Amino acid sequence: MDRTKSFNSQIFMIMSILISIGLVMVYSSSAIMSNFKYGNSTLFLFKQLIWVLVGTVSFVIFSYYDYNKLRNYIVPILVATIFLLVLVLLFGKVVGGAKRWLRFGPLSFQPSELAKLTTILFLAWYIDRRKSKIKNFKEGLIKPFMIVGFILLLIFAEHDLGIPFLIFVTTIIILFIGGARFWHVSCAVLAIVPVVAFAIIKEPYRLKRFITFLNPWADPKGSGYQLIQSLIAMGSGGLWGVGLGKSTIKMLFLPEAHTDFIFPIIGEEFGLFGTSVIIILFVLLFYYGTKVAINSKNLFGSIIAFGITLTITLQAIINMSVSVGLVPTKGLSLPFISFGGSSILIMMTSMGILINIGKQLKGPN
Repeated sequence: MDRTKSFNSQIFMIMSILISIGLVMVYSSSAIMSNFKYGNSTLFLFKQLIWVLVGTVSFVIFSYYDYNKLRNYIVPILVATIFLLVLVLLFGKVVGGAKRWLRFGPLSFQPSELAKLTTILFLAWYIDRRKSKIKNFKEGLIKPFMIVGFILLLIFAEHDLGIPFLIFVTTIIILFIGGARFWHVSCAVLAIVPVVAFAIIKEPYRLKRFITFLNPWADPKGSGYQLIQSLIAMGSGGLWGVGLGKSTIKMLFLPEAHTDFIFPIIGEEFGLFGTSVIIILFVLLFYYGTKVAINSKNLFGSIIAFGITLTITLQAIINMSVSVGLVPTKGLSLPFISFGGSSILIMMTSMGILINIGKQLKGPN
């Protein structure tokens, strides 16, 4: 087998392992809570399984669909994404004070998850078309940020700071990798700092999260409760963990144990060994995804491959960092593992595109 062609098998295997771990851990972390609230211990597992099946269909379709043809649909995809983001602001379902979901019968969809992939596709298309002018301040920064910035504003209006932060960082790195000057992207970073600071100060709950991050034990029964419980879970696991299904923190002590804070449950049940396996899998995914990007036969495919790989691994880093108190709470799930239909669908779609790029490599590097 050609060395570059083997990247796909490695990527597919890593994705499959992560999804399998996710299904097991969604059930393990949600069963008690689900049975207590809804009288059905398998409710969240069943929902996640449905989305995985839908995601599998999308993965297969896009793994065979020539990614080069996506160039023809960038504008419609961009318009559709913006339309959905506006729609969610008007008619979205409010959960936890945030309006991020559109309800379709028994299922919900989060347009901001689609926005992550749309941004990558748009940037790849834009850089590919204007690669000779990308070092120009207007072409390399102002114009792409007019579109990306509008998307960020719409998501920010949903009271979501995590995904806009992720998209912004991804955009900055992609533009730099795509040829934009360092001082141009540095200007964007410097410009966003006061905006983020204002966003944190303006909303009391965001400011509270930031203060809690600095010292969660200042309010152990209030704002610091979730992080403290997460740290207790991580510490309780030791080297090998207490065993699958034997976590005590998930017994209604840790909020969002099956979504944003599923990593501590892995830490408690499988210890340092289990969390290390998760970290290694994401490191390997980044390695093989980057290899596909480097060996892509054109710039369009290279940017898409790198963008997808970067977004997934960066989100994983942020989620795991939040769980151990290294960064403030961002509300980002652990890719492929946390419960969340929109997330698993879009990520499996993204992986299908990545696999298709991997089928059309220029040769070993």
